[in-house]
Amino acid sequence: MDRWQAMRIFVKVADTESFAAAGRQLHMSASAVTRSIAALEDIIGARLFIRTTRSVKLTEPGKRYLQDCKRILADIAEAEAAAAGSYAAPSGTLSVTASVLFGQMYVLPIMHEYLKRYPAVNGRVLFVDRQVNLIDEGIDVAVRIGRLQDSGFSAVQVGTVRRVVCGSPAYFQQHGVPKTPADLRNHRIAASTGAWVSPEWRFARDQRVTIQNWLQSNTNEAAIATAIAGLALTRVLHYQIEPALREGKLQIVLEEYEEPPLPIHVLYTEGRQAPAKVRAFVDLAVGMLRGSGG
Repeated sequence: MDRWQAMRIFVKVADTESFAAAGRQLHMSASAVTRSIAALEDIIGARLFIRTTRSVKLTEPGKRYLQDCKRILADIAEAEAAAAGSYAAPSGTLSVTASVLFGQMYVLPIMHEYLKRYPAVNGRVLFVDRQVNLIDEGIDVAVRIGRLQDSGFSAVQVGTVRRVVCGSPAYFQQHGVPKTPADLRNHRIAASTGAWVSPEWRFARDQRVTIQNWLQSNTNEAAIATAIAGLALTRVLHYQIEPALREGKLQIVLEEYEEPPLPIHVLYTEGRQAPAKVRAFVDLAVGMLRGSGG
């Protein structure tokens, strides 16, 4: 028995004081209304109506039950309206994650614009160089670089990014320019242990080189700073060194040996059923990231 539906029928009979009138308003037969009220009375263990040939009146237990039913049905309606509202207009708190540098350079400006557009939303960003579990850590949207595992989440590709080897002009002047990946064995290498756990660097044409790190760090920023200082080469994602490339502080080498670019995805849960706050952020992020060229 659908208790919620039975309560609706009971309230309608009480308001109209008629099984037939309640049935017409609810698009039910009078016999179906009668059966529903009888079943409800059996569950409660009390008579709710006094029935005569001309009228239907509430009993004392029925009057008390009517007040409770109206309160319960009002609470349900309010909860449904609140839930529908969260899917109709962005509200609440939106949590977004990305890697540290990409998050600071690209995702944070998106969050700033998003919060300006939707003042009813509070933002939360988690920028870390590790894979974040969206469900366990309460994350609504993730921006991921690399090929995705089969997660069951919705994903929109917004661009690609190259993995590049780079160094400063001063370094190349002193130590020479590597012509092939194998030449890297004769150069100083600064690398982030967080980003490149394996000492083996892979390149196109199935070339692989085992690197002996001259300097290891736990951040990409430290490896890049070491390369800018002219002390070593490093291998990072292209966007991470864009400012240094524009300023002539770094140069890319071995471009012809680069692997295919890595995809960038906006990843989120719930697909088409995602709340408005998530759908609005995904739409904005896709537009801005594709516009930036990744």
